[in-house]
Amino acid sequence: MKHIGKVKGTVLAGAFVTASAIAALAEFPERNIEVIHPWGPGNAMAMSKVVAKAMGEELGTDMPVISLPGAAGTKGQKTAMGKPADGYTIFDGYVAPLVLQPILGNADWNYKDFKPLSAAVANAFAIAGQLDESRWADFQELMAYCKENPGDLRYSSGSRNNLPHMVIAKVLQSYGCVAQNVPYTQDGNVFKDLGSRVLDFAFINVGNYRANPDKVKILLVLSELESSKKAYDGAPTIGELGIDLGLSNLGPMGWTWWIVNPDTPDDVTEKLRGAMERAMARPDVIEAIEAIGFVPLDWDHTKYEEIVGSVDAQLNSMGNALAWEEEELGKLN
Repeated sequence: MKHIGKVKGTVLAGAFVTASAIAALAEFPERNIEVIHPWGPGNAMAMSKVVAKAMGEELGTDMPVISLPGAAGTKGQKTAMGKPADGYTIFDGYVAPLVLQPILGNADWNYKDFKPLSAAVANAFAIAGQLDESRWADFQELMAYCKENPGDLRYSSGSRNNLPHMVIAKVLQSYGCVAQNVPYTQDGNVFKDLGSRVLDFAFINVGNYRANPDKVKILLVLSELESSKKAYDGAPTIGELGIDLGLSNLGPMGWTWWIVNPDTPDDVTEKLRGAMERAMARPDVIEAIEAIGFVPLDWDHTKYEEIVGSVDAQLNSMGNALAWEEEELGKLN
């Protein structure tokens, strides 16, 4: 009888634990869920707010987006990593803090150190030139001019040693084009100096292009994806020109996957994943994202290793482009 009583007690205890787990899942979320965004206010943050609002509606809670810029995105990621692993903190995991900065030795993590929820968006890059340019008519002619006049041309990728700088340097290296990269902290100054011929060409993203379509000419879209070509009104792409950067899919683009602490309970993670996947599939969300100038992505968490892992490998092999540019410019001084 004591044995039977012990068995009954064990069963009841197990039932209590199961009921508690179900109750905990049903209760999540009990409060707001914060999304930590690694950049300042702008188009990227506006896009994150669109996704967070829709995801919060799916979960029945508010999801404020908190801007924590600094250190090429790593400040926000470090802050997110220091929060409890309870599902109430999500990090907006852009390629710079998630993949690029660890490659450059500026962060002590890699993409495998997190649990992915879902892919969010991509931001295609392009090279823009002056509208009334008379020295060349297209990108191929620009590269021919650059090769014949090493070091004479000036361009900007925004800040130095970021993803656009790495990708553009790789393109220039493939053509033997040596040009000077001028760093900027504000996009507006790039457009001003491009128009006044202080710069000869520059990096641009879709949001900036849509805000200034009559101020620049798109010479090359740094992506093979058809959606990226469409975003730049049919401008030529690296795929069409046969430029082999050793990059594919998301490799040459800015993008974000929303991620959480790896110790986040599985049941909570699954609830977050389901809510984000439903949010990203909503027509109103897709329309809003595209209106801001980003490309919605439809990869769920099962594609994280395949997609992000390939980007990590590709970017690891591209660091020589920045070293090549610096070395070639040094020879001209």
